[in-house]
Amino acid sequence: MSQQDALLNRQEELNAIGIALSSERDINRLLETILLAAMRITNADAGTLYLLEPDKRELTFEIMRTNSLGKALGGTTGQPIPPSVFPIQLYKEGEPNNSMVVAHAALSGKTVNIPDAYEAAGFDFSGTKGFDKKNGYRSTSFLAVPMRNHENEIIGVLQLINAQDRQSGAIVAFSSEEQRLLESLSSQAAIALTNRRLIQQMEDLFESFVSLINTAIDDKSPYTGGHCERVPVLTMMLAEAVNRTTQGPLKDFEMTERDRYELKIAGLLHDCGKITTPVHVVDKSTKLETIFDRIHLLDTRFEVLKRDAEITMLRALYENRGAGSGDNCAETYRAEFDARARQLDADREFLRHCNIGSEKMEAANQERVRRIAAYIWCNEAGELVNFLSADELDNLIIRAGTLTDAERQIINHHINITIKMLESLPWPRHLRRVPEYAGGHHERMDGKGYPKGLTREQMSVQARVMGIADIFEALTAKDRPYKPGKTLTESLAILGKFKEDGHIDPDLFEIFVREKVYLQYAEKFLDPEQRDEVDVSRIPGYTQSM
Repeated sequence: MSQQDALLNRQEELNAIGIALSSERDINRLLETILLAAMRITNADAGTLYLLEPDKRELTFEIMRTNSLGKALGGTTGQPIPPSVFPIQLYKEGEPNNSMVVAHAALSGKTVNIPDAYEAAGFDFSGTKGFDKKNGYRSTSFLAVPMRNHENEIIGVLQLINAQDRQSGAIVAFSSEEQRLLESLSSQAAIALTNRRLIQQMEDLFESFVSLINTAIDDKSPYTGGHCERVPVLTMMLAEAVNRTTQGPLKDFEMTERDRYELKIAGLLHDCGKITTPVHVVDKSTKLETIFDRIHLLDTRFEVLKRDAEITMLRALYENRGAGSGDNCAETYRAEFDARARQLDADREFLRHCNIGSEKMEAANQERVRRIAAYIWCNEAGELVNFLSADELDNLIIRAGTLTDAERQIINHHINITIKMLESLPWPRHLRRVPEYAGGHHERMDGKGYPKGLTREQMSVQARVMGIADIFEALTAKDRPYKPGKTLTESLAILGKFKEDGHIDPDLFEIFVREKVYLQYAEKFLDPEQRDEVDVSRIPGYTQSM
């Protein structure tokens, strides 16, 4: 092959490298690709890539390679640059450090091409000679090229060592053609690296903004804050289990790194609408709680009723003080008062018990609350009114939990706000499904969910995954104001019934149990007393595969 053909081939390779650099997302792989490409097109035996961090006055080692010695550090090797390899200072005692080749290249913005380091004047190669002596190596030709991006900023330096003749393998100087090729590659690499850094910074900024929203929710209510942290983790655990599965209807489901990132962001934002939910509803731990627990107002009313009963007794005793049967009457009045006082004390304890939300309030207990509500007492305005207001009665006869229907609607409205917030954002193409994933976690497979009443067929796998994660986290959460965290057995039993009732995706439920996603989550987030031994054969709706 002629020298001209070889040069043409290297130019074509340079174009291919530029395309590869522009598509690489991982910065470590990008840096490695840059250095390896530089070594390949110049046929160099060794190379180092240095980065100049913004606002710093030093070059840091990022990637080092020496083919003939089998040395590879940094990048994807899993072997980091050792701490003993110090950064190269651009200035010493306030003066430019032009004695170091790479420092000079960074400071001047010009390429340094040295045929033989041992014969070069004006540069300090003592470190190089020490390396050579220690490793039995001979560093000869050097080529240091500054990496200048599209804003004319120096962001690093590419240094190659020991160009090799492509025919004989002998160490030779870097040619002018190779220098131009490397300068071209360096420019492309600097632009690709700067773009990747900008994208990474934007992603970091976006995730920090998401974290800021969750922090605001957390500060507003510690109960929802923990939820916002745990649901994304469980979502990804289940999604990865689905991605691994090789059996069943979901065996062809696959996720790329972009898919994972999209789902992660959706998980982090799935409850962002709760930032508008009134805190007294979110944190309502008892049925009568608003900004305070109104059960204490009922305590006062019971004391008023007991006082009134006692006054009635004393008045009767006074009015009958001269009667011949006074002793018997007095005993009767006192017995009636004692019975009334015991009844009021029992009613007070009963309402205290009712004030604590339960999974199911019996109809007989609801009827007893209504009877107590009909008691008449004299309020602070001197008016005779029912013992319980209409609002207090509605709260105390809540069948399950601590929320009235109106309050539950307020809670449920957060998903409408979540969708509204997310759909208003100009999502890039690789994140365009975030609103759908995040907005679907309260839908049901049978179409009875909210806010859109979607069916299983109308939902993505990712949205259905998030639905299971949201429910299981809520069942096991120990930081709710209205209930303790359930055990694994209790939670899986409820989840299994949800599967049978058409609430959650049956295929995802099978994977959740079969792949023991629940156990992986429990080891990370649940207390030891919640991590009981699970008998999967007793989980409703679960069919053990052979």
